[in-house]
Amino acid sequence: MTRRVRRWALLFAAATALALFFASRTYLTYYAYPDNEITWAQALAPAISYWYVWAFLAPAILWLAACLPFDKGRWRRSVGLHLLLGIVFATGHFFLEYVLGQWTQFFPVRPMRAAFFINQFHYNVITYWLIVGGANLIEYSRRSREREVRASQLEVHLADARLQALKMQLHPHFLFNTLHAITTLMHRDVDAAERMLARLSELLRITLDSAGAQEVTLKEELEFLEQYLEIERIRFGDRLRIEIRIDPESLDARVPNLVLQPLVENAIRHGIAPKAGPGWIGVSSRRLDGQLELVIEDDGRGLPEGDQEVGVGLSNTRERLRELYGEAQRLDIVASPAGGALVRVTIPFHDD
Repeated sequence: MTRRVRRWALLFAAATALALFFASRTYLTYYAYPDNEITWAQALAPAISYWYVWAFLAPAILWLAACLPFDKGRWRRSVGLHLLLGIVFATGHFFLEYVLGQWTQFFPVRPMRAAFFINQFHYNVITYWLIVGGANLIEYSRRSREREVRASQLEVHLADARLQALKMQLHPHFLFNTLHAITTLMHRDVDAAERMLARLSELLRITLDSAGAQEVTLKEELEFLEQYLEIERIRFGDRLRIEIRIDPESLDARVPNLVLQPLVENAIRHGIAPKAGPGWIGVSSRRLDGQLELVIEDDGRGLPEGDQEVGVGLSNTRERLRELYGEAQRLDIVASPAGGALVRVTIPFHDD
């Protein structure tokens, strides 16, 4: 069924419903007075005639309503024209009903008299304005929904742009630190520097493969972290010990892309690097009451007094979590029982 056929079917279905409603009113009114007998057909015929003619005129009225909306700045002109058009359509309706009564015996014959015209005229004008008003209400509702959809889409695009910007901040930050380490290592161990460059190229490949993704599985995030840790092991040697404890149930959980690397880098840079002796970093995860908990812990020098926002990685990660999960996330930084710092990230658990 084409759109035009559906529109005509809808118009005449509405006209039929209105005709049945008003015909039942007429029939029941006469039924209440036994002396005034009327059949159902006699009650239905004038109602069908009245509303079917309006259904025939409705497409033209709807088109005019779209052409003459009551928008700000144009409403005076539209009201004036609709007042004139209401008179035209009210008159046209009267003559079409007259023709319909002459054409078929089912419909009542409308007398061509001024008194009858005046009696019908006001009802016709009111019906015209009801159709125009209904068309405008539907149009305003449609525009309102479109504005809401556009606002929602803009909000999503803006949030995605902010997330992309935050994510892109991590790349040059991490790359600068790694290249600086390679430059330093070149003067002491060329072979180690070459291995570090190879690991760095692999890291950049993984980063490019997932450049458009805001979330990845925890398993994928750990694979990236392992590549990064290989670079740090080359850099620190026996001074760095890594312990990873992952709950198998959490491996398929979705986590922010590059959420672990900046937190581990922060622990190494501010906790392990300034330490004279060897250092330890632990990475763990668990699923708890519909939440995913990620913990990065070290036994480094601990938190500077009065400062819990250490490094670009932490502040960037906190902002990304807020953008992705709103109030349903937490990032806590506390002193570790091991003597260093402990970062705990809590986000909603989902694997779809």
